Amino acid sequence: FKGGDTCEYLLSSGRFLGEKVWQPHSCMMHKYKNSEAKNCLIDKRVVFIGDSRIRQLFYSFIKLINPQVKEEGIKHGNIPFEDKSASIKVDFLWYPEVNGSMRQRIKSWTEGSVAKPHIIVVGAATWSIKIHNGSNEALAQYKINITSIAPLLEKLAISSDVYWVLQDPVYEDMLSESRKMITNEKIDAYNEAAVRILNSSSRNSKAKVKVFSVSKLIAQETIMKSADGLHLPESSRDTNAMILMNVYCNKIMKPIDGSCCQPQPPLTLIQKIAFCFFTLSIFGYLIISLIHRNNYRKNKSCTDLESGEEKKPAISTPNVSTLEMLLHCFCKLGLIMTYFYLCDRANLFMKENKFYTHSSFFIPIVYILVLGVFYTENTKETKVLNREQTDEWKGWMQLVILIYHISGASTFLPVYMHIRVLVAAYLFQTGYGHFSYFWIKGDFGVYRVCQVLFRLNFLVVVLCIVMDRPYQFYYFVPLVTVWFMIIYATLAVWPQIVQKKANGNCLWHFGLLLKLICLLTCIYFLSYSQGTFEKIFSFWPLSKCFELNGNVYEWWFRWKLDRYVVFHGMLFAFIYLALQKHQMISEGKGDPLFSSRVSNVLLFISIVSFLTYSIWASSCKNKTECNELHPSVSVVQILAFILIRNIPGYVRSVYSSFFAWFGKISLELFICQYHIWLAADTKGILVLIPGYPMFNVLVSTFIFVCVAHEISQITNDLAQIVVPKDNSTLLKRLLCIAGFFSGLHFFSAMQDQSRH
Repeated sequence: FKGGDTCEYLLSSGRFLGEKVWQPHSCMMHKYKNSEAKNCLIDKRVVFIGDSRIRQLFYSFIKLINPQVKEEGIKHGNIPFEDKSASIKVDFLWYPEVNGSMRQRIKSWTEGSVAKPHIIVVGAATWSIKIHNGSNEALAQYKINITSIAPLLEKLAISSDVYWVLQDPVYEDMLSESRKMITNEKIDAYNEAAVRILNSSSRNSKAKVKVFSVSKLIAQETIMKSADGLHLPESSRDTNAMILMNVYCNKIMKPIDGSCCQPQPPLTLIQKIAFCFFTLSIFGYLIISLIHRNNYRKNKSCTDLESGEEKKPAISTPNVSTLEMLLHCFCKLGLIMTYFYLCDRANLFMKENKFYTHSSFFIPIVYILVLGVFYTENTKETKVLNREQTDEWKGWMQLVILIYHISGASTFLPVYMHIRVLVAAYLFQTGYGHFSYFWIKGDFGVYRVCQVLFRLNFLVVVLCIVMDRPYQFYYFVPLVTVWFMIIYATLAVWPQIVQKKANGNCLWHFGLLLKLICLLTCIYFLSYSQGTFEKIFSFWPLSKCFELNGNVYEWWFRWKLDRYVVFHGMLFAFIYLALQKHQMISEGKGDPLFSSRVSNVLLFISIVSFLTYSIWASSCKNKTECNELHPSVSVVQILAFILIRNIPGYVRSVYSSFFAWFGKISLELFICQYHIWLAADTKGILVLIPGYPMFNVLVSTFIFVCVAHEISQITNDLAQIVVPKDNSTLLKRLLCIAGFFSGLHFFSAMQDQSRH
C-alpha cells in the first residue's frame, strides 16, 4: 500500500489512539518542543484570520513557541504576539465573517509594497449563521464572498502557506439560546460550499490553498467535552496547533519521528555506489549460476547405447566456488537491503506512532511465555550457563525487548527499568562468555578477534551505508564491540594469565585479580570524568564511529549506563570456573548446584533479591535518579536469575528450544527491528497492511524474523570467506578491509562537503 501524499492525509484524516493521542493516516506526527518551534519559525510571520475559534487556535499555536502566554487579549479585536529572540511574529486578526473587510485585508498582502506573511490561517462561518439566523440568503452571500476571496488566496499560496480551516461541528444540546441557530446541518452546508469553491478555483496544484479539514474529525470525538458546545476543549485545539506545526515545519526540521510532510531523502553518493555493487553482485551471481548449470548438464551421466551401462561423469555435483558463494551472499543481501530501504527510507509504506497500553505489552509477554514453556527439551549438558541455556536467555530477553519497543512501553517507568536490566544482562553475558573463552582456551590470535568483530559489526556497517546512518546510531553493537576489545586487552596484555598457567601456580590468580582491579579503577575514573572520556573518543578516527549529532555525549551516556556489568560478568566467570576447578559445585544431571542446605539458603536469598529489585524498580519516580543507581544494582537481579535458573538440578537440565532458536539470531533481531519492524529509525511502527493492526503485526513480524534469520546465515557464510584461518591470507583480507574503510571515509568526506 503506497503511502501517498502524507501532507494531505495529515490535514484531512486520522484517528485517536486512546483519548488524547492523534494518529494521522499513514504517517507519524512529531511533538514539537518550544526550542524546535522557534528554530523552525525563526524570522517568520504567521497570521490567523477569523472568529473566536481561530483565536483559540492562535493561542494554542503561540503556546508552542512560548508556553507562558496567557489568553488575556481583547476578545473581539486584533491580538499581536512577538518573540524577539527568534524574530517571530504571530498575529490574530479579528474578522468573524467572510466579507468585504476580510477580502480587503487579504488583498493588501497581494500588492507588491506589503510584506506577505509566511503562513496564513483563515476560517469563519459561525458568526454569519448566528447574525443572519441561519438564513439561506446568508449562505448564498457566503458563497459569493468566498468566490471573490479564493483567487487572492491562490495568489498568496504561490509564495506562502495558506490554510482554510473548515468549521468544526457543535454540540447542539449545550449551545446557549443565542447560538441555537448554529446547527451541524448549517455548518456542513457552509463547509461544503467552501471546499467546492476553493477546489474549483485552483488551477495550479502546487499553489493550492490547503483545506484544514482534520479539525472536524478531532471535534467530532471531543466536542462533547466543550464548555459551551461551540469552542473546542484545550487538548483538541492543541492537537490542531501541533498538526499545523507539523505541516509547515517537518520539511524544514526533518524530525526522525515526524514522517508526515517529509519528502523522500535523496540518495547519497555512498548509497548509489552500494546500489551499483549489489546490482552487479546479483547479475554476477546469475551469470555464474547459469554457466555452472550448463556445465553440470553437459557432464550428466548418459547411457552407453552399445553396452547399456551408464558412464559416470567426471563431475557428479556442481562445484560451488568461493566467488559464487560470495556473490550468492551479496545477491541475497542486496535484495534484503532493498526491502530495508523501501520500508524506512522510501515513502512507500505507511508509518504510525507508538501508543502504550498495559495490555499491548503484557498480553504478548504472557503469550510468548506460554509458547516458550511448551517447547521444553532436555539440555545436552548440565553445566551452569551452558550454550543452550545462554541461547534461551538471549532469546526470551530479545523477544521481551522487541515487545517493549513496538508497544512504546518506555513511557512506563517500571517496565523501562526492567528492560534496562535485560540490556545489562546481554552485556553481562559478553563479559562472562569472552572471559571464559580467553581464560580456558588461551587463544589471543588475530583470527579469533577478527571473527568476533566481523560477526558483531557486519550487518551494522552495511546498514550504515544503505540507510545513511552513523555507526553510533546502532548503539548496542558499538557497546559490545568496545567491551570485547577491553576484555581482550585486559587479558592479552602482559602478563598473559590463562587457566593452564594459573593451575601451575596459585599466585597467577592474584595477578589476574590485580588486572581486574585495574580495569575496575579505569571504568570508575572514566564514568566520573566525562571530559576525559569525550576527549578519548573525539580523536579521529574514533570520532567517526562514536559521534552522533556532532558529539559523543550519546555514546558516553550509553556506556555509563551499564559501565560495571561487563566487569561483573568477568568476575562471575572467574569465580565460577575456580569453583568448578576445585569441584566445589555439583553439575550432574538433576543434582542441586550445592549441598541441599546451602542450595536452599541461596535459592531463598536469590528469590528475595529478585523480588526486591522488582519492587524498587516499580517504585521508581524519576528516570534520571534510577539510571544513576542502575549500574551498581542491576547485577543483583542478574545474579539472582542465574542462581534461580541453575541451583535446582531439574531446572538446569531443561531449556526452551523456542527461546533458544531466537537467541541464536538475537543480535540480528535487535538490529533489524530498527527499519523493517519498527519504522522511522525505531520511533514508529511499520504499516504494511493498514486498517488491520493485528494482521499487520503478524505479517511484518513473520518477514522480520525470516530476514533476521537469513542475515545470520549470510554473516556466518561471509565470515568463513572474509576471515580465513590462514594468517597470510587473513593479512591480505585485512588490508582489503582497510582499503574499503579508507574508500568509505573518502566518499563520506565528499558527501559531507557537498551537503555543506
